[in-house]
Amino acid sequence: MQRQSNDGGGRPVRYRATGAVLLVVHLLFVGWFSLRSLDVPWVSAANLTPFAGIRADLSLSAPQAARRIGAGLGLLAPLGVLLPLADGRLHVSRLGSLVRTTTAGALFALALELLQTGVPGQVVDVDSVLLSATGVALAHVLVVPAARARLRRRRERVRSALPRPEESAQGPTPTIPRVGMAP
Repeated sequence: MQRQSNDGGGRPVRYRATGAVLLVVHLLFVGWFSLRSLDVPWVSAANLTPFAGIRADLSLSAPQAARRIGAGLGLLAPLGVLLPLADGRLHVSRLGSLVRTTTAGALFALALELLQTGVPGQVVDVDSVLLSATGVALAHVLVVPAARARLRRRRERVRSALPRPEESAQGPTPTIPRVGMAP
């Protein structure tokens, strides 16, 4: 594991700790929200056909469709920001970060759907996995590159404001020439 230098007054460590705490809180909320049992008189069949549920949602009125699709996109979307924040790296490939974050979000959504099979009133829906992964990717693309660039600029400003050892008030550090072996 790579540790970041602490030039910014401990900020990378604080950002990572804050990201980890927010990530755990969000995952606990999502687990509670998604895995609670529902009292319903009947349960629809599981949706294992990709995009069938999204097509059905789009056939509803515009506000209902937007609400249902938006809820699917928004449930795990904060993972797109919280996972890279908890990771804490500033110098990362944009594509690599997007792929890792989206994959982790999709795997978490899949695990959530599989856990829902044992909860009364909940059914498996492959479209919720697709919507959740899309929401994670959208949140990541919209927030993370700009936030990392801003943190990198702030870090460079802090580094440039710190005095360098060779520029101390007493002048440059003297060098001592090597002395050979005495007889």
